[in-house]
Amino acid sequence: MTITKLLIANRGEIACRVIKTAKKMGIATVAVYSDADREALHVRMADEAVHIGASPARESYLQIDRIIAACKQTGAQAVHPGYGFLSENAAFSAALEKEGIIFVGPPPQAIEAMGDKITSKKLAAEAGVSTVPGHMGLIDDAEHAVAISKSIGYPVMIKASAGGGGKGMRIAWTDAEAREGFERSRSEAASSFGDDRIFIEKFVTEPRHIEIQLIADAHGNVLYLNERECSIQRRNQKVIEEAPSPFLDEATRQAMGEQSVALAKAVGYRSAGTVEFIVDKDRKFYFLEMNTRLQVEHPVTELITGLDLVELMLRVANGEKLPLGQDEVQRHGWAIESRLYAEDPYRNFLPSTGRLSRYRPPAESASETLVVRNDTGVFEGGEISTFYDPMIAKLCTWAPTRLDAVDAMALALDSFELEGVGNNLPFLSTVMGQDRFREGRLTTGYIAEEFPDGFAGAELGADHHFDVVAAAAVLMARREHRRTGAQAESRWHVAIGDKSENVVLHQQGHDILVDADWRSEALRLAWQPGDRLAHLDWSGGRHAVLRVDPITSGFRIRYRGADLKALVLQPHIAQYLRHMPVKVPPDMSRFLLCPMPGQVVRVDVKEGDVVEDGQTLAIVEAMKMENVLKAEKRARVSKVHVVPGAVLAVDQVMLEFEAV
Repeated sequence: MTITKLLIANRGEIACRVIKTAKKMGIATVAVYSDADREALHVRMADEAVHIGASPARESYLQIDRIIAACKQTGAQAVHPGYGFLSENAAFSAALEKEGIIFVGPPPQAIEAMGDKITSKKLAAEAGVSTVPGHMGLIDDAEHAVAISKSIGYPVMIKASAGGGGKGMRIAWTDAEAREGFERSRSEAASSFGDDRIFIEKFVTEPRHIEIQLIADAHGNVLYLNERECSIQRRNQKVIEEAPSPFLDEATRQAMGEQSVALAKAVGYRSAGTVEFIVDKDRKFYFLEMNTRLQVEHPVTELITGLDLVELMLRVANGEKLPLGQDEVQRHGWAIESRLYAEDPYRNFLPSTGRLSRYRPPAESASETLVVRNDTGVFEGGEISTFYDPMIAKLCTWAPTRLDAVDAMALALDSFELEGVGNNLPFLSTVMGQDRFREGRLTTGYIAEEFPDGFAGAELGADHHFDVVAAAAVLMARREHRRTGAQAESRWHVAIGDKSENVVLHQQGHDILVDADWRSEALRLAWQPGDRLAHLDWSGGRHAVLRVDPITSGFRIRYRGADLKALVLQPHIAQYLRHMPVKVPPDMSRFLLCPMPGQVVRVDVKEGDVVEDGQTLAIVEAMKMENVLKAEKRARVSKVHVVPGAVLAVDQVMLEFEAV
């Protein structure tokens, strides 16, 4: 059967991504949507759309019968599952097969074998794939988990057998952490996957997360399409990925690729899939799991190989042979992907919801020296809800070298305008500027090691600080000229935090010479009052993009991960700045505030209880992740404001405390 109409059993950016390739191939597309996604971008892009239920995924996107009914209603001969939802559900694949509908993915038996982490590790070992030491049997309870952890040796990783996407995973370094990690992982696994089985394995220290992309057809051909480095993670969920890895040598790459191919052949694999490995500092690698679907980070593989993985999946589903052999797989240049999430990095990456009041990604482009690509499923005015994953977009850059790709990503992130929801743009920008990242010294502990006290914004180096100072002075001069019509002052005092500088501006044709206390350089500015982006071109060839918002006597400037308030005053006014009163924020230390929009799962204390530093107070679920809220000091609970099941807004008071 030749596929002429394709239903995408997913939503968001991956549904939009699949629709783009299907249209390029001349295949008609059908979207499905829930109540929350009635106006979603993937619904607008598809040729047809079918409503399949209420907003919660379990009442819509996880309903196999409704997906099949939508296929029959529209005449779709095939289903692409994307990732998440039903993409690795063997029963879904089997149900489609029974109805004569093509599943654009692997056969049910391969999904079943690889979808269970316990079974997959046993099969991997039998296929000659290196595996991590661990306990693959059933675990009775928390105390059994502690005993197993001790026998393996701390640290250990506690994982849901049916898990994925960072859910149902905890690292434990002590008996107490093993006990709590088991309970939390089992609870998350039951609510997210309907399967609370847990296994425990050795946690490799200084680990890198490196994965091999596979593509296999129904004629016995299996290729590995190089690797991706996915080590920068938070809560075991990937944030920044790249291809190739800056760590692997050719011998290790080949060994990992060949073992991945052997595993795929052992389970009769077909379609796109990914074998994930943990790699230690000595380049010893250990099998983690196989994802029997398209990965979120597949664009970086596409950018270095020139292959369209969705197109290959569709051709394989059509029964075609792969159009190339292993020796024809290319590896050209370097690609970086940044996952843009609706989450607040200043609040430990807690999810954020709301309406995108401004959404202006950088322009996509492609040339022989630079590619900028943005895979997204949202639009300006759209809403980020509590029902689904908080991903907004996947911003990708490609360049001939790694540092060129990193620099291109930094500039693209600076150019990304996003307002209305908390987001991780400043965090992503900060990482791009860190020496450790630029040198490729990565581990899965990168975020915890580089930001041990949480993320508080970037500290700008000398060049970038001068960018902000110069821009603030030139912007104010231009704003004042627009406001009064008169020639603006050329002398300004710029105050940013506890740093103050005097700046003198000299017009030199189309350029402006910026003469600060410690540096002098000419620039050309592209900005007019009302613009949200200011483009600076320095005489030395350096280009900078700053996000700008006017405030009283200055500007809020966001640049390279820093969020700054720049006061720009005339020198005779600036002398009085030190006399201005400083507003002291209110003391909220006697309250437990809900750190994110979510639902209360459990309250562990009652009024009158005395709690100790680090004691669990409550658990709040947001976007399918359970967040444990703990006491920060010894105190007595004076009032409890919430009950299990309550739906809370960010900063809503949950508990009140008093001194003991």
